[in-house]
Amino acid sequence: MNFAWSPEQEQIRAAIERVCAPFDADYWLRKDSEGGFPEDFHRALAASGWLGIAMPEAYGGAGLGISEAALMMHTIAASGAGLSGASAVHMNIFGLHPVVVFGSHSQKQRWLPPLIAGGDRACFAVTEPDTGLNTLKLKTRAVREGDRYVVSGQKVWISTAQVASKMLLLARTTPVDEAQGTDGLSLFYTDVDRSAIEVREIAKMGRHAVDSNQVFIDGLHIPVADRIGEEGKGFSYILHGLNPERILVAAEAVGLGRAALQRGAAYAGEREVFGRPIGQNQGIQHPLARSWMELEAAHLMTHKAAWLYDQGQPCAAEANSAKYLAAEACYRACENAILTHGGMGYAKEYHVERYLREAWIPRLAPVSPQLILCFIAEKVLGLPKSY
Repeated sequence: MNFAWSPEQEQIRAAIERVCAPFDADYWLRKDSEGGFPEDFHRALAASGWLGIAMPEAYGGAGLGISEAALMMHTIAASGAGLSGASAVHMNIFGLHPVVVFGSHSQKQRWLPPLIAGGDRACFAVTEPDTGLNTLKLKTRAVREGDRYVVSGQKVWISTAQVASKMLLLARTTPVDEAQGTDGLSLFYTDVDRSAIEVREIAKMGRHAVDSNQVFIDGLHIPVADRIGEEGKGFSYILHGLNPERILVAAEAVGLGRAALQRGAAYAGEREVFGRPIGQNQGIQHPLARSWMELEAAHLMTHKAAWLYDQGQPCAAEANSAKYLAAEACYRACENAILTHGGMGYAKEYHVERYLREAWIPRLAPVSPQLILCFIAEKVLGLPKSY
């Protein structure tokens, strides 16, 4: 077993750190206060060629694995950009995996290069208000009329829909009462036609630099050429992107947790009360030390899940476990960083309160911790299905 990054992976980490360096904590504090997509950050990563890290070389990507993509996303989050920076490019890294695997050559040629170059931005429109994680009950309807589909419905919690030019959309092509098994849903990658799509931003707790939205679709025309693979097989296609997404979210959570831990430890070493640094007190030391261990363990599980995926081996249990462990370790690290700062941890200028608000994201999405526990209980431990 080799737990070290390869020289090439170390070069990736160093290169990403250089891109992130001009976008310091004050930059992200300002974006969190003012809102608005971090255009210059996205542009810097695109110009350096990193948006296609896991895309095929034939279409302008780097052709690297999920291990390298996870390293990239961890480095972005750990730089202090947190989930704001990671979410600005997250969709580029994993989102078009169904296109890579199931798209035709002409579709990949048409869609991947503009995304990699930063000319296109994509959003991922799956979740609906009344179905949540019960994806097979989606109601957004796509009715075929000749050489196109006409789509109407509603989606919710769709990130970057305010600025996206493209949408990866899962819609029902067979009525739910006629669908067999997991069939009946189709996957499309198409233009965001704002004459048929209304986007309403959701005011939320954190990550104000990257919008989250309700999306209302009314009579959107999608060419048949924008359908990925076979009609009715969309659910099976998106399943191929679930494990990579969980791995990347886990890597981002570990990065965010480490950014918070670094600030907490630095403050503990500098802040003096009663003539001694507060970091000399075990009551301060122990929670920070525990967070280091928890983050390190989560990192190792993330690393293992990514390695398994890149080797073409089953990794669902490891990917889900990595996401769960990383989210919990991240949250506790951010909480401990605030507690270490005391009252100043509540002040925006010290950044850790922003990290704690962002730490809720990997706990809640893209799958709840309770469903991960149910998955492990059923698939790993062999217990009866509970839902």
